[in-house]
Amino acid sequence: MNKLLTIAIPTYNRAELLDKQLSWLTKAIQGFESECEILVSDNCSTDHTQAVIQKWQAKLSNITFRSNRNPENLGVMRNIMYCLSSATTKYVWTIGDDDPIQDRAIPYVIEKLKQHEDLGLLFLNFSGRNKINNEPVHPPTIVGNRWFDADSEDGRGDSKAIFEHCFAKSVGAVIFLTASIYRADFVKRALQIWPDAASNWISLAYLAGYCAAHGKIIVTKETYLECIVGVSYWQKEPKSALLMQYKHIPEVILKLEECGYSKQFCRRMLLQNGKEVNLKVFLGALRRWPVSAIKVAVPFVALVSLSMLDVMALKELKLAETNEPTPQELRTTNNRRSQLKSIIKTK
Repeated sequence: MNKLLTIAIPTYNRAELLDKQLSWLTKAIQGFESECEILVSDNCSTDHTQAVIQKWQAKLSNITFRSNRNPENLGVMRNIMYCLSSATTKYVWTIGDDDPIQDRAIPYVIEKLKQHEDLGLLFLNFSGRNKINNEPVHPPTIVGNRWFDADSEDGRGDSKAIFEHCFAKSVGAVIFLTASIYRADFVKRALQIWPDAASNWISLAYLAGYCAAHGKIIVTKETYLECIVGVSYWQKEPKSALLMQYKHIPEVILKLEECGYSKQFCRRMLLQNGKEVNLKVFLGALRRWPVSAIKVAVPFVALVSLSMLDVMALKELKLAETNEPTPQELRTTNNRRSQLKSIIKTK
């Protein structure tokens, strides 16, 4: 493993956008050819994507440029996971074919990866823009048009705590693919632990959390790219809003607990997610797909209820450290917790 960074581009039927992104990459990567490899994964496009790839492979003959064409369209998440798991370098940066990235991003990334050999995760801060009205978009919990409210990027902080802060502030920020540079071996290990991660549209948050749990994390103060809001792949899928809010986010939170994040943090995030879900999404799904909506909602409600019980129990213990709960109180709490867990497991 001599090279440092794989820059991967998953794509499907967007030959013109891919051509533009590779044109940018050709200029931005100059001087760093020996440090990087390029990987393009074509999800069985029916347009002239293959011609675009061949054109740039010929032009970039001085750099390792690998290409993959899936025999069929595997879906966007599986194509992304292919890019992440196919890196032959220490780090992997998978970028969208339509995301505007500043020229200074690559020199900065290479410098940080060399400077911090124990880095597990690098988040590049980014601005947001609405595709329809071109208005700035950013999380309401963060001031200014950036999606991470980082104040230090020296790599010395508590990595889990930093990731927890970012995740609590904005799930959308930690799942923005182009903003995330992962330690490749950590990602591959995380995917071995959760082989069905590609079935979850929020699973990039799990990969980021896993990398932060096993290495240092840096979140940049300055922005290096832009996120065009309103064009996400999952928004085109039926039931996407229901699944993301009521199933995928809770599933990722439980996976984060499995890889070392505290039960207290995970229960708090489950409660936060329970407060933030849009009831209109569920009611709309209930009208169109009643059986599916109920199957998704029942374990979600049980999980949030269980989290509430755990949080309440923790608060009561803190308030009454010297008062032992009665045997009846313990039995009642444990019975409720067991009933809720059985509901979650059977759905």
